[in-house]
Amino acid sequence: MSKIRQAKEKQVAEIKEKFSNAKAAIITDYRGINVADMTELRKQLRDAGVEYRVLKNTFVKIATEDMEIENLNEALQGPTAIAFSYDDAVTAAKIISEFSKSHALKLPQVRAGVLEGKYISESQVTDLANLPPREVLLSQVLRTMQGPIANFVGASNNIITKFVYALNAVKDQKEQVS
Repeated sequence: MSKIRQAKEKQVAEIKEKFSNAKAAIITDYRGINVADMTELRKQLRDAGVEYRVLKNTFVKIATEDMEIENLNEALQGPTAIAFSYDDAVTAAKIISEFSKSHALKLPQVRAGVLEGKYISESQVTDLANLPPREVLLSQVLRTMQGPIANFVGASNNIITKFVYALNAVKDQKEQVS
């Protein structure tokens, strides 16, 4: 086997590993981005723990063919860069979306994504990017869970308070009688 073929097989294996380990992979078209903007985008992604790589579509197709990710090949047309997020599924989509909004050309263009092994469309990536931060979602869930408990405690407290007032009234009445 030639060295070139071995190198290609190694690249395919690396791509497969990246898709397997990533919580989210955002597929973008980077055409039209100048070097300074690309450097800025990569820095923002790297600082957030996201890897942004320009990859050959053929290698990505080969690497993901046995992963059964439907419709992925449709997104792999033209120059492709993929943001792999290993810790948080929302981070890559959020950074790319905000970066695109802040630049006049609206680049890079999101084509699609893979969220925990499942294909998501461009609009679903946008929805993912618009989710509130994790901490906000957790606080919303906690608030929702605390509501019924707080109501129960308040109702129980009212019952106990009324019972204590009734006991005091009975005590006062007995003291007046004696």
